[in-house]
Amino acid sequence: MRTERKLTRLDRVFARLDREPERPAHIDVPRMSRHRIVLFAATLAFYGAIVWAVLITSWLVRLDWQVMFFRPYQQWSEIHWFVDYYVVVGQRGPTAVMVAAWLGWRSWRQHTLRPLLALGVSLLLLNVTVGAAKYGMGRLGPHYATEIGSNEMWLGGDIFPSGHTANAVVTWGILAYLASTPRARRWLSAVSAVTSLGVGMATVYLGTHWLSDVLLGWAAGLLILLALPWFEPLITRAEAWILDRRDRLSSRLGARRAAPGAVPPGPPVTVTPYGTAGRQDPAAREPVSAARPSRAPVYLAPGPHTARSERTPVTPAGSRRPPHPERHPRGTGSSARPFAGG
Repeated sequence: MRTERKLTRLDRVFARLDREPERPAHIDVPRMSRHRIVLFAATLAFYGAIVWAVLITSWLVRLDWQVMFFRPYQQWSEIHWFVDYYVVVGQRGPTAVMVAAWLGWRSWRQHTLRPLLALGVSLLLLNVTVGAAKYGMGRLGPHYATEIGSNEMWLGGDIFPSGHTANAVVTWGILAYLASTPRARRWLSAVSAVTSLGVGMATVYLGTHWLSDVLLGWAAGLLILLALPWFEPLITRAEAWILDRRDRLSSRLGARRAAPGAVPPGPPVTVTPYGTAGRQDPAAREPVSAARPSRAPVYLAPGPHTARSERTPVTPAGSRRPPHPERHPRGTGSSARPFAGG
C-alpha cells in the first residue's frame, strides 16, 4: 500500500507565501484627486496657523494656560485610571505592533506587500516630520513650564506637536486608507477619528500636553494620510524590488541544489503493509517477473525443503522412559490382570 505524504499546516503556509503576489481587482489605490489636494492645502494652512498663533503668544497660548490651571485630572479624578490605560492607544510601539500584525495578515491574504509597505512609509514620514518639528521648536510641556503666560518655545522641550495624537491619527487612519470597500473606508475613518480625538483629549487631561500641541498633532497626522497617494509609485517600486530579490534568491538556492555533488530530492515516501517505510519511484517500479532473485531467510535451513511426513525424526529410537517391569511396549499383548476382591 502506497500513501502520499500529507502536507502539514506549515507546508501550506509556505506554499501560499511562495505564490506570486496578485493584487485583487476590486481593491483600488487612492490617487491624489482634486478633492484630496484641497484638503491637504487646508490642513497645511491650519498647521501653519497653529504654529504662528503659538509663536506670537496669541489667545491660543492663554487658553493653554487656562486649561492647565483648571487641572482636569483633579476635577474628574474618578476617571484617571481609565485615561491612563486609554492613552496607550496612542503610543507608537503597541499600536504599531497591533496594526502591523493585522496588515501582515492582509498582505498574506491578498498576496501583496502593499499594506505593510504603506504602513512603513507612513510611520517613516511620521517620525521625520513630527520629530523634526518637536526638536526644532523645542517647546516645554505644562509640567515643566518656566514662566506663566509664555509660549515656552525653544527651551529644549519635545512636545509640540503631540506625538501621541499624530501617531493615533496615522496608525489607525492607515486602516481606513487601505480599506477594500468605500463602506469600510467610511466606518474606519470614523473610528480612527474618534480614537485620535480621545487620545488627544487624554493627554490634555493628564497635563502632559498643551491644547495647542494636540491641535497641531491632529494636523500633522492628517497631512501624512492625505499625502500618501504621492508615495504610491515608490511603494510599487519597492514591492517590485523586494519580489525581484526574492526571485533571485530562490533561483540561486535552486542552482545550488541542482549543482553536481548535491543530493537530489528523493522520490515520494511509500509505506508497506508491515509498516516499513521506504522511497520508491512509481514510474521506475520493476515488474514482478523481473524481480531480483530471492534469498532464503536467515532462519531457514539452506537447500530444498521437504514435507513434515518425509522428515527424519529428530528424537532417538526407542522410548526415553525408564524401564518398568509391568509396562509393555505399545502394540503388544498383555496378560490378563487378576480381578481384585472375592
